Amino acid sequence: MKTIRDLDVQGKKVLVRVDFNVPMDGAVITDDIRIREAVPTLRYLQERGARLLICSHRGRPKGKRVDELSMAPVAAHLEAVLGCPVVMAPDCVGPEVERLAGSLADGEVVMLENLRFYEQETKNDPAFSAQLAALAEVYVNDAFAVSHRAHASVVGVPERVAEKAAGFLLQKEVEYFQRAMEDPVRPLAAVVGGAKVSSKLGVLEHILPRVDRLVIGGAMANTFLKSRGIGVGASLVEDDLLEAADRLLKKAAAAGVKVYLPVDFVVAEQFDADAVTKNVTYQDIPNEWLALDIGPATVAYFIEALADARTVVWNGPMGAFEMDPFARGTMALAQAIASGHALSITGGGDSNAAIKKAGVATEIGFMSTGGGAFLEMMEGKILPGIAALTDQP
Repeated sequence: MKTIRDLDVQGKKVLVRVDFNVPMDGAVITDDIRIREAVPTLRYLQERGARLLICSHRGRPKGKRVDELSMAPVAAHLEAVLGCPVVMAPDCVGPEVERLAGSLADGEVVMLENLRFYEQETKNDPAFSAQLAALAEVYVNDAFAVSHRAHASVVGVPERVAEKAAGFLLQKEVEYFQRAMEDPVRPLAAVVGGAKVSSKLGVLEHILPRVDRLVIGGAMANTFLKSRGIGVGASLVEDDLLEAADRLLKKAAAAGVKVYLPVDFVVAEQFDADAVTKNVTYQDIPNEWLALDIGPATVAYFIEALADARTVVWNGPMGAFEMDPFARGTMALAQAIASGHALSITGGGDSNAAIKKAGVATEIGFMSTGGGAFLEMMEGKILPGIAALTDQP
């Protein structure tokens, strides 16, 4: 896979796929981290005389033009961040866009309109891919977060452009992941949380032979506990995956991989921020109560498991952290990982949101910008967007 350092872009039109699907309150961007993460790639190309055509999606307009999902506010914000004019295109394909692309001078920047205003984008339509590809001589993918999608701007365009490469963000995502999962400094510990085993089973099975320790929290831990014959009250459990959970625990034991499961919980009668809560051991969850966070003994147990780790990969919260009564476990773990000496890598929207809520984002080694893409890499899958940048069939 080439990177932009391998390209000669002087005087060439470069189509850069970014992920500027940023959260907004009206026309105000509330978190611009995705924009700022792309700036090194954009500036590098600008400084080398590229003529930039930036493309992204926002939201889910489902193939229709939705004014509230226009890229115009993003273009205005990018203009301020880059410190140079960013022209907002009237569309992402078509004669007007082609004329605009043809009139670009070296270093100039155009933001194309929301790709998903066309349903052909998500369907990887060949004609739509060809229209996008015709705008430029070079294609750069710097959108790791959508690289697990076989969309036109992710795989259709690079199939039709002779020169293609990864931007700095995509390159960084891949390199950090490889450092963690393919050539880690050991001990390597994986912390996996979230609601459902079903969404993480592929991840757990793939990483099990690679890790030294596996920490499992969140509601998905309930399924593992029940697979051991432990009652978990009215907590969320995937009964159809009890055998799979039991199998995975046995496989871990046979491989010498230590699995850490919660030993106590914060429980409540209902999933409500105002609900009465109490702390109980895993053996004492009342029949009609819900386990909604790991308890203090589990926090200490998990932190001890990570104490001498040299590499930590984290995906998924330890509880319903969006509600303060059930956030302490996730917050404590985030702070412990941030203050540790291991290379820490996190991925997934919930994990990153928890880290920001804990106020330790600057102390994490690397926070992946991808949720689904990060998970698919943890499952051992080759992302379509990365495959499209290689010379392999």
